[in-house]
Amino acid sequence: MPEESPPRTMPDSGTASGSRATSDSRASADRPQRRVLSSLRTFRSLSPLLRLLILTQLAFNIGFFAVLPFLAEHLGTAIGMAGWLVGLVLGLRTFSQQGLFVVGGALADRYGVRPVVLAGCVLRIAGFGWLGYAEASWAVIGAVLLIGFAAALFSPAVESEVARQAVCREEAGGGPRTDVLALFTVAGQAGAFLGPLLGALLLSVDFRTVCLAGAGVFVLVLAGHAWLLPQRIPGRARVQLRGGVHGLVRNRRFLALCCAYGAYLLGYNQLYQLLPVEVERAAGSQAPLAWLFALSSLLVVTAQLPVTRWAADRLDLRRSMVAGLLLISAGFAVVAAARPAGWTGTAGLLPAAGYVVLLTLGQMLVAPAARAWVPDLAADGRLGLYTGALSSVSGLIVLVGSAATGSLLDTDLPPAVPWLVLAVIPVTAVVLLPRRRTETGPT
Repeated sequence: MPEESPPRTMPDSGTASGSRATSDSRASADRPQRRVLSSLRTFRSLSPLLRLLILTQLAFNIGFFAVLPFLAEHLGTAIGMAGWLVGLVLGLRTFSQQGLFVVGGALADRYGVRPVVLAGCVLRIAGFGWLGYAEASWAVIGAVLLIGFAAALFSPAVESEVARQAVCREEAGGGPRTDVLALFTVAGQAGAFLGPLLGALLLSVDFRTVCLAGAGVFVLVLAGHAWLLPQRIPGRARVQLRGGVHGLVRNRRFLALCCAYGAYLLGYNQLYQLLPVEVERAAGSQAPLAWLFALSSLLVVTAQLPVTRWAADRLDLRRSMVAGLLLISAGFAVVAAARPAGWTGTAGLLPAAGYVVLLTLGQMLVAPAARAWVPDLAADGRLGLYTGALSSVSGLIVLVGSAATGSLLDTDLPPAVPWLVLAVIPVTAVVLLPRRRTETGPT
């Protein structure tokens, strides 16, 4: 027999409300800690290979973002490059990375993950070392191309294997594949947050020290993967390079997904194109940009996994992408609606902050869903090729779209027009999204 409970007395309303307030405040304070613990539990439940690949993404971004944020300033002041040449160098880096992802993915399908990742790490070490000592324009361009091509090798290899392992885990009853891909996103964002802190700390010495530190991070990654990454990953078949691209360009459903993902990336790229212009107008300087970037990173690190789990319980992959694209559209619409008022100061920064929050929430829905969808659309043995193509095709969309956005900024149109145009693009992308089949395609 259970012990009888003592009779309960009804507390007065003041005590009850005070207790509830105290309980609510404690719950609110404990919520970020619970999210972190939940993420750690999910991470510990993964296979050793998945844990290695997720930590790889963290290390990649720490090394890369320790250098990248300070590159333009170094090229313009220390080396004395003209503005157009600085822009060309940065564009070449993006092209050699995003544009060649499809090459790295195809090589991973043909030769396996390990040799492609190791080769990419070697090239990144050489590129950072070269950049640290480069003074002539041709040397800087060569180093930057090498740095970009290195990422075009290892990133699609790692991303495609994470996606494949996530699908295998889901089919074995280990949980939704989006949980794994959300952790992958969190690791990348944490690296993008920590990298600039490391770079800023070392920049007090000089830019060469920053580059050598970035190279040092990749030396550690290279050593760790040479030791821990399996020679051959079970279940990953190797295919011939020939014939994969022909099937890809005929895969209309996949190309539609690329277009929708490209619309998201174009919106995300405005953090570096439209947002600085708006912040400069509202605040008189770009100093608040750092806080807005920190806000975006903090949101992803703390809320990505809870948002992904919420979406997995209620939405399929297509609906998750639809919701994310509509949130991104709403972010642009907020600034477009407020822009005619011409607010400045703190009030003027509120629409920009709203854009950052809505864009980041949209990113948290779109990015894991898109990566999780690729295995369902990829041909047998071509997951690396398709993962790389997702970045390459969407990167081309961003290149064209960013040029068009810059042209809008140079016209005499009302300042709200670029924001309105970019609000329409994600809505249009929703129409392009393919209907998701209920059965799972080849992985």
